[in-house]
Amino acid sequence: MSWPDLDYGSWRDTAQTLHLMTQIVGKVRLALTPWVNHSWQVPLYVTARGLGTSPIPWRAEIFEIDFDFLEHGLTIRTGDGRQRKVALAPQPIADFYARFLDRIESLGIKFPFRDMPSEIADAIPFSVDRVHESYDAEAAHRFWRALVRADHVFKFFRSSFLGKVSPVHFFWGSFDLAVTRFSGRRAPRHPGGVPGLPDAVAREAYSHEVSSAGFWPGNDAFPMAVFYSYAWPEPAGFRERPVTVGAHFEPALGEFILPYETVRSSADPDALLLDFLSTTYAAAADSAAWDRAALECDFGVPGKVRRV
Repeated sequence: MSWPDLDYGSWRDTAQTLHLMTQIVGKVRLALTPWVNHSWQVPLYVTARGLGTSPIPWRAEIFEIDFDFLEHGLTIRTGDGRQRKVALAPQPIADFYARFLDRIESLGIKFPFRDMPSEIADAIPFSVDRVHESYDAEAAHRFWRALVRADHVFKFFRSSFLGKVSPVHFFWGSFDLAVTRFSGRRAPRHPGGVPGLPDAVAREAYSHEVSSAGFWPGNDAFPMAVFYSYAWPEPAGFRERPVTVGAHFEPALGEFILPYETVRSSADPDALLLDFLSTTYAAAADSAAWDRAALECDFGVPGKVRRV
């Protein structure tokens, strides 16, 4: 399938509602999963039908929650064979939130739930949010298909790094698909100040030097779907480094960006995206003097053991 059209303006209202839906589901995993470095216990993952939590521990059992962007439903499944569903359809977030809690509590899964979105300025509590209610099924499907295509390239890119590297995962707080490489060195203390995110979380997430890349569908402040890449802490000379043609450093975001539409309309979208990931990583690693020879390897090949 080709890379789908994803003009932010055409699905803005659905994007905002879906962002909040993913936060509601993500907060379940946050509440019940032991903390892992850099908040790696909380993201969602691209699946064959949408986005999913992977198994979440609950007492002696497990359960998982999956968004289905083919049939447009949310399913909660337990390890003992029970399941509950919530329709993905136009509805106020307050109603979706109430239905979701009703379904999950009917399975005996109860826990303190923080009734407030994360990383969103001027956020409305889920339980009273009747502002966000749009759900365009076709737009949600397009977004998922864009995630599928990006996930393919990100996982291939990830295979060429021997050092510490994150899974390819979807952060519901910032509503982006991301993959992060680490130099292995500690970073200066992060200043915090991210709206809707405790400073302790930001400081733990950025406790070490990183080169991080991802895909983000945009928001009202920056209404454009983009691929991004940044370094923390930003080394001297990073933003002046040469990168993929069509990409540039965006001061408003503090990141290199490559517009999604540039990738989508290119003759070889996968190759262009891979080049962006590779050149912006090189910009970070070279500017910060990472030990690249010790951290990198050839791209992975299915069924073929890495040569050592």
